[in-house]
Amino acid sequence: MENLNVAFLHFSCPPVVGGVEEIVRQQSLLLHQYQQQVKIFAGNGKQFTDKHPVEINPLLGSQNEQILAAHQLVLEHDLTKMYDLAREIYQYLRDALRKFHILIAHNVMTMHYNLPLTYALHWFAGDGHLPVVSWNHDSPYFYSEYPVYLDQPPWNILKQTHPEIYYVAISKARKKKFSELYGNKKPLQVIPNGIDPLNFFRIHPDIMSLIRNEKLLEGEMILVQPARLHPRKNVELSIRITHAINDLGIDARLLVTGAYDPHEIKTVEYHDKLKELVRELGMENKVFILTGYTTKSGKQIVIDNDSISDLYAIADCVLLPSLEEGFGLTLLESGIIKLPVVCSNIPAFVEIGGDDVCIFDLGDSPKAIARKTLDFLHTLKPHRMFHKVMHQYAWDKILHSEILPFFNLVTNEYYGNRNCVNSPMISEKYPSRLSDNPTIPSDT
Repeated sequence: MENLNVAFLHFSCPPVVGGVEEIVRQQSLLLHQYQQQVKIFAGNGKQFTDKHPVEINPLLGSQNEQILAAHQLVLEHDLTKMYDLAREIYQYLRDALRKFHILIAHNVMTMHYNLPLTYALHWFAGDGHLPVVSWNHDSPYFYSEYPVYLDQPPWNILKQTHPEIYYVAISKARKKKFSELYGNKKPLQVIPNGIDPLNFFRIHPDIMSLIRNEKLLEGEMILVQPARLHPRKNVELSIRITHAINDLGIDARLLVTGAYDPHEIKTVEYHDKLKELVRELGMENKVFILTGYTTKSGKQIVIDNDSISDLYAIADCVLLPSLEEGFGLTLLESGIIKLPVVCSNIPAFVEIGGDDVCIFDLGDSPKAIARKTLDFLHTLKPHRMFHKVMHQYAWDKILHSEILPFFNLVTNEYYGNRNCVNSPMISEKYPSRLSDNPTIPSDT
């Protein structure tokens, strides 16, 4: 799937502070990073990024005076103003969304903050402009003291589904509640909220490029060996251990920082020997010796202390199979950031790490070390939580495993499995079935 035009809609966007506002920000920037065309539509907020456009229309908001006045009139059983505003919003959406392939409406179909907008979206979806996804975070009906009037028309549209709208819940718990609210009449796709570890850890853009180029976060384990390319660092054992972990069914990647002196013949030979071993084992997409690494844009990454800290931040553990060391500075670095260490049984490492690291004998087979590593990591509850977050809730992972497949499913189903994503304008290839003056359903 390429070049989707994705519209996001919420009552507000950053710099307005809120949980849903932050999710909209993160999702929109994530899609932009992966070459999707994105625009946010909101009632309140600002152009908070230079990456994609933001359009503010006060009628989409929750605090607009006209919307609040219409709500008050509805409570007084006068629906005229509400429907007038719904028509106005409908026409706005019809004009504003002509070039988009899909609309992601965050929480505006489920919360009672802008009833005209909710009705406008129901009409919009029913008239076949483009697929509308109701991304459900919350509902007032989930709380015991919600206003009684929400059970009555026209408010009860908030707990009704529409046959032309797709529904997403942010957790299995929310899916259960929304299914009960909707009477189990509509399937809901669970797509969780996520976290962007690269920005959370303030990863340098060069290392971000490495991570995304090699899809490191899509693997199951990242091992880091911060070492110069010298035979006593025993990098070949790290490569064989990584190979053995993969043989055990775990998609593991090894990152070797790998600085070496190109003028020193022995280290050049060692570098070439390691590269040949990687090729022999078929591990070219699993083992990355980062010295001289060049991104797809042609930029060569320089591995310095800051880069190594970035690699630590995404790693499952540090792997140190050295044959000999005078000290073990890497153990201190790992310990201060709570990063598990798997290391060889040599005096310097034992002196520093003791019982707080996983120690293997240099005579152990790579397979035995691989099993010992996996058993060790499995016993560490903080690490298991780290692993769960990095490999289930990182936005990059969610995008490729959940969001883009869902978008693909929706657009294929909606457009009859026709290849619409390269069309510059949906409305040109798939003419609207709308009338110019949408009618208000008689039962509202």
